[in-house]
Amino acid sequence: MAAPMKRKIASECRRFQTRWENEYFFKEINGKCVCLICNEDVAVMKEYNVRRHYETKHQSYTSYTGVEPCKLNSSFFFSANKIQENATTASYEVAKLIAQHGKLFSDGDFIKQYLIKVTEIMCPEKVLDFNNVSLSRNTVVRRIEDLSANLKLQLRDKACAFDFYSIACDESTDATDTAQLLIFLRGVDDNFCCTEELLDMMSLKGTTTGKDIFEAVSEAVEKMGLKWDKLCGVTTDGAPAMTGERKGMASLVCAKVKESGEALCVKTVQLGDVMNTVITVNIIRAKGLYHREFQAFLSDVDADYGDILYHSDVRWLSHGSVLQRFYSLRSEIDRFLKEKDRALHELSDPLWLADLAFLVDLTHHLNTLNKNLQGKEQLVPQLYAHMKAFCVKLRLFETQLRSFNPAHFPALSEIKSAFPKTDLSAKKEKYVSVIASLVTEFNQRFQDFSGIEKQIKLFLVDAEEVEESLQLELIEMQCDDSLKSQHQLLSLPEFYQSLDNAKFPLMRLHAKRMMSLFGSTYICEQTFSQLNQNKSRLRTRMTDSHLCEVLRVSTTKLSPNMSLYILCVTECQHRGTHEGFRNVDGRFKPSSWETPP
Repeated sequence: MAAPMKRKIASECRRFQTRWENEYFFKEINGKCVCLICNEDVAVMKEYNVRRHYETKHQSYTSYTGVEPCKLNSSFFFSANKIQENATTASYEVAKLIAQHGKLFSDGDFIKQYLIKVTEIMCPEKVLDFNNVSLSRNTVVRRIEDLSANLKLQLRDKACAFDFYSIACDESTDATDTAQLLIFLRGVDDNFCCTEELLDMMSLKGTTTGKDIFEAVSEAVEKMGLKWDKLCGVTTDGAPAMTGERKGMASLVCAKVKESGEALCVKTVQLGDVMNTVITVNIIRAKGLYHREFQAFLSDVDADYGDILYHSDVRWLSHGSVLQRFYSLRSEIDRFLKEKDRALHELSDPLWLADLAFLVDLTHHLNTLNKNLQGKEQLVPQLYAHMKAFCVKLRLFETQLRSFNPAHFPALSEIKSAFPKTDLSAKKEKYVSVIASLVTEFNQRFQDFSGIEKQIKLFLVDAEEVEESLQLELIEMQCDDSLKSQHQLLSLPEFYQSLDNAKFPLMRLHAKRMMSLFGSTYICEQTFSQLNQNKSRLRTRMTDSHLCEVLRVSTTKLSPNMSLYILCVTECQHRGTHEGFRNVDGRFKPSSWETPP
């Protein structure tokens, strides 16, 4: 049997029909019948193939049939390109939200399924548009990389205009025991615009000595193009590697201002016996059965203070919360532990309860101070006012406790009233000693603030007490009644910005220097919480570079400029080319489109 002859399409003499342009949006290009909508060509140039392609893939565009190609290019293709551009914009916005909320990169697929399902119910005609939004895991990663690169470029452009800047540094370990160094930047330009952004996150794979941290900070500063002579402050957490006199990071950087963390102040309170006893209640939270039974016990006795808290010595602020909850539930804890034959005899000792109450009140005051010091973009004068007020309070506490007057220690007053027959006055010397040690600790830890106190309160001090370069301008300011009223009505940045640059140039420079200083490392501590949320024990394979990019997107106050990326991605998709061709700095290369292999 003879083999069948192969079909020769060229011998069939098929020709392109002009009417297919208006009816099916096809056009003959280089001898092929090409769809003007999706750029696909049909294998055989006959009407059946053309019509089938149109009806199966582009049936929703029937309203455009009969339109001339030239008009089609100006209306339909503009609309189609706008739809694709909107889909790309939506892809970037969703990726930004994923980074800001610490969600998995793979959650983009779930979000897309959710959107499509809602669209199928609410507006079925828009399903195709939502289906064009690319939210795969790799796409989300690329979008976050683009956003981070753009934010870094914006920060670099702003950094060139800084008159002064300072940095805040803190180091902690992530879920894989990698030491991560967070470096935040605060800079002020000539218009008194304050920029506070994440400078970089440096991963320290080996040791974390002061020299290692200094080298990491130097690398971050130099990569951003910052000038060392404009650095006017370094704020750290007070660790030896940060503030050591010889080998500390701050010493190596030659900082003008070094801020030790307020958390160390609580370490001087020598009431370890009380804290060690309180920590024993961790057994209730550590054992699931004990904890469930204790919750049931609290429910039976109608306790109104909630559950007991688990103490962690790493988080020093938990001291106050744990102590307060322990003190509130001391009666219930005593009864519960007696039922378990693990009684705490200290709960029946008035002297020990007095120590507990004193520690509860003192840590409450310390926590209140810490909350006042927290917050982004706080200026040094505001933080110094809180710190100085607390030092005055400590001296008041010391004076009152010498006569055993617990007016500002409500828990201690309650214990004093509960045991009227017990002489607790013997404890006053111990409590006075604790308050005195805190005063000494604060004076030592905040000595840098004391050193620049006159510069902080510049408008209120005698001109002879400030540096000579500012004396003449300060006298001019203090003798101008209009400036005095403005100083009272306006915020400090607004007031100094309103000063005449020709008349008060040095005063404006001084104000910029003060505005650029960090008052605490709160912003680092806050970001570490986001770091642990993103790189948790369930996401240990997350790379350090991606972690840094996510933190940059989630902590920024800048608005990413996505227009360039959206246009380039849209053109890549229109041309059917790969969208991953970028320069080293993260910019697209529109002039060098390439076709992927």
